[in-house]
Amino acid sequence: MNKLILVLRIVLGVMLIVFGSNKFFGFLPDFEFTNPDAGVFFGALAGSYVLKTVGIIEVIVGFLLLTGKAVPFALVVLAPISVNIVLFHGTLDPANIGPAVFVFVVNTFLIYKNWDKYKTLF
Repeated sequence: MNKLILVLRIVLGVMLIVFGSNKFFGFLPDFEFTNPDAGVFFGALAGSYVLKTVGIIEVIVGFLLLTGKAVPFALVVLAPISVNIVLFHGTLDPANIGPAVFVFVVNTFLIYKNWDKYKTLF
């Protein structure tokens, strides 16, 4: 089980670093949305500070997950982002919801596995 947790943490960390960095450098091809409204909304986010802020957070959280430093903190910071990714795709682009669900499920699973660290919060 510990190897699974390590693999999931590394895969999630790499995904966050790649997609977070892409928000600054644009090295991945542009994403094609099946719903034109999704493209309009995403374009509005890209034209503001929001996507850059999310990108910075994704890169920081990704590095924390890869290095194993402050993992419980990183997972809590990632939680609202993963929820919003699922909500975006669930409402505007359901055809492409797979990676969003993966990030959400892995984030939730890793929070569950680190639950002892959160007991003092609740």
